[in-house]
Amino acid sequence: MKDNELFRKEALYHQRHHWLGKALLLKGIPAWIIISCTILFISIIFIALIKGEYTRRVNVKGEVFSQQQTVNLIAPQQGRVTKNYVKAGDEITKGSPIYELDIGRNTQLGNLSESSKLSIKQQITLTNDIINKLKENKKINIEKLTQQLIEYKKSYNNTQLLVKNSSHGVKDMKESMKNYDEYLKRGLISKEQAYNQRYLFYQQQSSWQSMNSQLIQENLQIINLESEIISTSVDFDNRISEYELKLSEFNRMLAEVEANGTLLITAPVTGKIENMTLTEGQMFSLGDSLAQILPGDQQYYQLMLWLPNHSIPFVNVGDKVNIRYDAYPYEKFGQFSGEITSLSRVPATDSEMMSYKSSHSTAPQQSKEAFYKTIVKLNDQVLYFDNKTLPIGNGMSAEVTLFLEKRPLYQWILSPYYDIKRSLGGPVNG
Repeated sequence: MKDNELFRKEALYHQRHHWLGKALLLKGIPAWIIISCTILFISIIFIALIKGEYTRRVNVKGEVFSQQQTVNLIAPQQGRVTKNYVKAGDEITKGSPIYELDIGRNTQLGNLSESSKLSIKQQITLTNDIINKLKENKKINIEKLTQQLIEYKKSYNNTQLLVKNSSHGVKDMKESMKNYDEYLKRGLISKEQAYNQRYLFYQQQSSWQSMNSQLIQENLQIINLESEIISTSVDFDNRISEYELKLSEFNRMLAEVEANGTLLITAPVTGKIENMTLTEGQMFSLGDSLAQILPGDQQYYQLMLWLPNHSIPFVNVGDKVNIRYDAYPYEKFGQFSGEITSLSRVPATDSEMMSYKSSHSTAPQQSKEAFYKTIVKLNDQVLYFDNKTLPIGNGMSAEVTLFLEKRPLYQWILSPYYDIKRSLGGPVNG
């Protein structure tokens, strides 16, 4: 240390080089963890390549059609439409009304059929009023008689209880009278006491007989009331039946008048209304078309597809497909399911394909490709979305996704190798 230095050289060196905090030595990730994670990652990729599968798919256009042919209703004679009962798209059963046609005759006093119908309808209204009043009177009378019957039955039950108690009293008085007679023989009581006890017995017996007679009268009254209720009901029923018979006769007369002036066109089959030609008030002539009905309790719509030849080896009857209707974008309405029910093994002719809008057209400069007719069953004959029904009809276009071959992922990755292998191979010896 020099004489002019205040601190030692070692102290100054320490002051310049010492650490401001504690030194922490971090341990590295163990090698076994790194190796294990690497092996696990490689194993997952290897298993995914071996076990994972991918299905090749193809999208084709289709067209909705129905095998049932529409039934065309023809006007039987000239007239005017007075009422429409249904509209296009409605489901209808056999015998249900479709049109009401006016084919009646007119006179100077007006339409003859309308005048007759008005008179008969008034008579029907009056007859219905009478029937309703009779039914109301029947109900009131039966209720009153029933109430009387209930009261008599209550009184009968009370009297029956009194008679039963009185009968026990008579038996007790009879036993007491015998005892008094025995006491009289033994000289324990006087004759006056014995006679008084006998008088009480006969008085009790007379009271029992009176109540028993009242019980019998009440029972007879109950029987009479029950008979009166039945007879009253039968009497009213007979009168109601008479007026109902008149009512049926008026209805028959009304039907005859309506047949002469109004014609009701009904559905000859159960099905769906495809088209309504006429509207209310429109005139028509003999032979005019009135409506078209697509028959069937359920409308079995199907989908017509034209598959390219390269997809035929991988498509079979019973395969499931996904359907997207052009009228209902799948981004909002979703996809619908279907099933292949028919698959042609012979390419379709040009004339057959031209009858469908969904048939593929080939440009003149392109090579002609063969297409095969395929029919798909729609699993959803009625479409629903947001609590609403979405209609399906003939001619609707749709796009269909078919699922073709399914192979493991590694085969798809190595597909260029298979192509090279086939190209390098020699002739195939049978």
